[in-house]
Amino acid sequence: MSQARDIVTYLHQTVSLGGSDLHLSAGAPPAARVGEGLQPLEDFLLDCESVEELIQQTLSESQRATLEKDWELDYALQVEGIGRFRGNIHLVRGHSEAAFRYIPDAIPELSTLGHYLSAENFCQLRRGLILVTGITGSGKTTTLAAMVQRISEIRSGVIITVEDPVEFVFPHKSCLVKQREIGSDTKSFPTALRQALRQDPDVIVVSELRDLETIRIALTAAETGHLVLATLHTLDAPQTIDRIVDVFPADQQQQVITQLSGVLQGIVSQRLIARADGQGRVLASEVLCASHAMRTCIRERKMEQIVGLMEIGYRDGNRTIDQSIVELFKSGLITRDEAFYHCRDRKVVELALATPPPVPNQA
Repeated sequence: MSQARDIVTYLHQTVSLGGSDLHLSAGAPPAARVGEGLQPLEDFLLDCESVEELIQQTLSESQRATLEKDWELDYALQVEGIGRFRGNIHLVRGHSEAAFRYIPDAIPELSTLGHYLSAENFCQLRRGLILVTGITGSGKTTTLAAMVQRISEIRSGVIITVEDPVEFVFPHKSCLVKQREIGSDTKSFPTALRQALRQDPDVIVVSELRDLETIRIALTAAETGHLVLATLHTLDAPQTIDRIVDVFPADQQQQVITQLSGVLQGIVSQRLIARADGQGRVLASEVLCASHAMRTCIRERKMEQIVGLMEIGYRDGNRTIDQSIVELFKSGLITRDEAFYHCRDRKVVELALATPPPVPNQA
């Protein structure tokens, strides 16, 4: 077996290839995720000892102690000359393995990510709850960072983020941005959020709504006049609402529904789809804008009507994921197979793709 190189080399290779993640697993070569696939970085397999040695090169003493106690670890890693990474260490059949997500130094402009104008409009709001959702690897963190950056440019105030770990680092612009990391600056999301309410915030950013108590405090913060932005691991807008409500015991759900219907301003549910030209991925997004009709629908828990309201609310900034996918296909950005694979309702997309565009008025 050949000798593994140092971790910095593999991180550099990952970034040079345009990769998003570096994976270190025993019995496999170090591999970079490039697009939707994995690209080996060596022609030999790592053993358990090599993986452990590579992981240890990235850790501080306190992080080693945390890993030994908890058996897994999320942390941020800054590598000079390469950039910033979010690391995750976990046990697989009793041995340590790891994944490192690359975080670009420059926070992209919201307009360059492929979002609709609705996302920009959400940044103009002064209070309420905005949710960015999607599966793992769908770009939620990047969208959230772009929104925070935009908010910090267009208003004056205090933005407090609670993250695990801190990924993108924000400069102070018109806003003072305080980034707090779980494990090094605060002990938990609920504790940090309770304290944030006493720190004169205008905007509160939660990297992930993970549990009942975090969701409860986030709803209260939005209800008391703050703008709250957060991410959630859900596939679409209706599922996002269901997930928030279902976290709570049955006897509390009606109160939570009423509270959510009052504070929700919008949901951006996104996914990344392989481009037709093979050059990376393109963003498809579903946008829910909380109109009076939408709030009533949520309050009465008529989730089956939400998609229909988004379809007819096109002019108000709403988009369904199927509308977004059809637009991408008609623009030549994705293939028909990808459109059908990622859509919610195949029949809706088939009908839209079969309908010819309107003939321009020649008068």
